[in-house]
Amino acid sequence: MDSTTTITPSPARSRARGFTLVEVMVSSVLATIILTAVLSMFLFLGRRSANIINYAEMESKARRGLEFFAQDTRQSSDLTWNSTSSVSLTVGASTITYSFNSGTGEFTRTMGGVTTVLLEGITTFTFSSYKITGATVDTSDLSTAAKRDSASGVTKQIQIYIEAARNSVTAARATNTVLSARYILCNKRVTA
Repeated sequence: MDSTTTITPSPARSRARGFTLVEVMVSSVLATIILTAVLSMFLFLGRRSANIINYAEMESKARRGLEFFAQDTRQSSDLTWNSTSSVSLTVGASTITYSFNSGTGEFTRTMGGVTTVLLEGITTFTFSSYKITGATVDTSDLSTAAKRDSASGVTKQIQIYIEAARNSVTAARATNTVLSARYILCNKRVTA
């Protein structure tokens, strides 16, 4: 007795093997939304990271520049105002000039003919000077030698205010504001 069994697939079972057009479209839309969210997050984090790097670099350069300025100011035996944005300090036998160039946005230190850029990208820069009593010295107009000599003679403390900014292609503008401490010219003799 030979018996054979034949199995024929039902039409409902053969349709269950693939995805319908609606299922494919819904999954494609969901995949696109998820990929867009992941890409947006990636771009946001990349831009934020670039902004943090810019800020950290500006902060580091500002600290280094202020450390040079603080050390030279404390050791200085004399100060000479060259302009509202430039001051020369006498340290030992050397003259060290700190100046701000508004055209380039750079704060520089010049010693022995060698100029070093301490900070760049500066948008606002101000030197403030004070007498031994703490009263402000007017340095808003140093256009004549007599005014520069008068301000130089009574200055015992000096302070710097800096606003710096940096732009990058991928990140928003990073800004940094620095207000230094008042540095006292310890070795300069000034009487009240």
